[in-house]
Amino acid sequence: MKVKALLARELSGWKPRQVVWMTFATLTILGTSLWQGETPIGVLTALTGVVCVILCGMGRVSNYFFGTINTLLYAYMAWNAKYYGDVMLNLLFYFPTNIVGWVEWSRNVDSETNAVYKKRMNLKQNVLLAAVCVVTVYGYGLVLKSMGGALPMIDSMSTVLSVIAQILMIKRFTEQWLVWIAVDVVSVIMWIAALMTEGASVAVLVMWCVFLANAIIMYVKWFNESRRQDERETPENGGA
Repeated sequence: MKVKALLARELSGWKPRQVVWMTFATLTILGTSLWQGETPIGVLTALTGVVCVILCGMGRVSNYFFGTINTLLYAYMAWNAKYYGDVMLNLLFYFPTNIVGWVEWSRNVDSETNAVYKKRMNLKQNVLLAAVCVVTVYGYGLVLKSMGGALPMIDSMSTVLSVIAQILMIKRFTEQWLVWIAVDVVSVIMWIAALMTEGASVAVLVMWCVFLANAIIMYVKWFNESRRQDERETPENGGA
């Protein structure tokens, strides 16, 4: 009964177009995987990743369950592609932060919508965020270059921006989706390069393309919802 109640809660409040998007995304990944004869690991990595990001966009706590599975599988595939930055990112960062995120989001769920409350950053926070991104991407890129990794600066962008986006995600900031868009663009480039040179998984490449489309869609969704939340809360705060 607990499992049934959990599923009912996580699937409540979905609009028809959101169900269509989830269906289209998962079928696209599955169809591409079967057509290309992908390995079971490649298929499962892509499917869990797509389900995770869509559930995240819907503000559902269950995204962290699928995210944990995706983290372990993706680390294995990134190791084979010699993207060591992504390997370390998934095992040393994503895995533990999935647990932190699950706890944090569980404490901030709107009982009416079963989705988390959403926030937006101010101008000062956005400027600071941009500065941190530039400095850390360059510095970590030098580290990966010394390790002999493939495409070190691009790998660094994917890694560093993913760390930042994950932190923003845990803190429920709408701006996480802008950072995810940058991560997805870089990751698409990385996996195209891997596919051309080493025959990497097509399903994972398609997964990142779906991630990119999802990030754009969800940024608009979170921006509008966070703005409406601010409008509702302002009168309660005396117009402050």
